[in-house]
Amino acid sequence: MHSSIGIGLRAPHYQVMLAERPDVGWLEVHSENYFEPHSRAFHVLSQLAEDYPISLHGVGMSLGSSDTLDGAHLAQLRALLTAIKPARISEHLSWGSVDGRHFNDLLPMPYTQQALVQMSDKIKAVQDQLGRELLIENPSSYLQFEAGMPEWEFLAQLQQRSGCGLLLDLNNLYVSAFNHGFPCTEYLAAIDLDTVKEIHLAGFTDKSLEQGHLYIDTHSCPVVEPVWALYRDICVRRTIPTLIEWDLEIPALTVLIAEADKASEITELTMARRQERHHV
Repeated sequence: MHSSIGIGLRAPHYQVMLAERPDVGWLEVHSENYFEPHSRAFHVLSQLAEDYPISLHGVGMSLGSSDTLDGAHLAQLRALLTAIKPARISEHLSWGSVDGRHFNDLLPMPYTQQALVQMSDKIKAVQDQLGRELLIENPSSYLQFEAGMPEWEFLAQLQQRSGCGLLLDLNNLYVSAFNHGFPCTEYLAAIDLDTVKEIHLAGFTDKSLEQGHLYIDTHSCPVVEPVWALYRDICVRRTIPTLIEWDLEIPALTVLIAEADKASEITELTMARRQERHHV
C-alpha cells in the first residue's frame, strides 16, 4: 500500500492491529479517546505509534463557538502530542458548546465576517499554544444559515487569516453539495490544494424523507463512486495523505484495508501518469 494512505483506528480492531501490524501507511484516531494516559486505548496507541505515523483528529475543541478556549482540553491535547508525536493534528469547522456545556454533535456555523475573525483568532491561539499547525476539516451539513458567505469562501479565508492547514473531507463535501444544491467543482475551485494536508474518504446514508432525499454523513459504509471520482481529480494534481474513515457499523479490518487499497491504486496510477507527462 502507498505510504500516503491510512485508516482510522477503532477499538474493535485494536487486537488484530497489535497482532498483525497490517501494511497501511498511517493511522488516525479521535484525540479525546486517548486523553487518559492509563487507559487501554492510550496503551494500544502508544504501541502502534512505534510502527505507524499517527494523525490526531479532534472533535471537542468547539472552535466555532463564542466560548473561550478550554484550557484543560488543550493541556490534555498537548500531553498527548508530547507522548505520541503525531504527524498531523486536526479539528472541525463547527461548534459544539455554549457556556461550557457541550453537545454531542458538530453543529453548523454562520459563515459571517464576525465568525471568521473569531474562529481565526482561536485557531491562531491553539497553534501558538501547541506549537503546531492545526488542520481544519470541512463539515457535512443539513441546514444552512441564510446570512453569510459560501462555506468554501469562509474556509479559504479562514486558512489565509489563521495560517492553518486544511483537512478536505470529500465525502462531507459530496453530502453537503447534494443537501444544499451547490456543485462540488465550485467548492474545490476555491481551495488551494497546497494548503490541504490530509483528505478523508468515507461512506454516507441516503435517507428518504417526505420532502425528498437527505444524505447523512454516517461513515458506515464503503466510499461511493462519485466521491472516488472527486478523489481521482485531486490525485491528478497532487498526492495528499488520505484516510479511509469508518465510524459506525464497523466491519472487519480487511474491509477497511480493501478500501484503502483502492485509494492506493488511484494514488499510484495518477502519480505514474504525472511522471509520464513530466517526461514528455
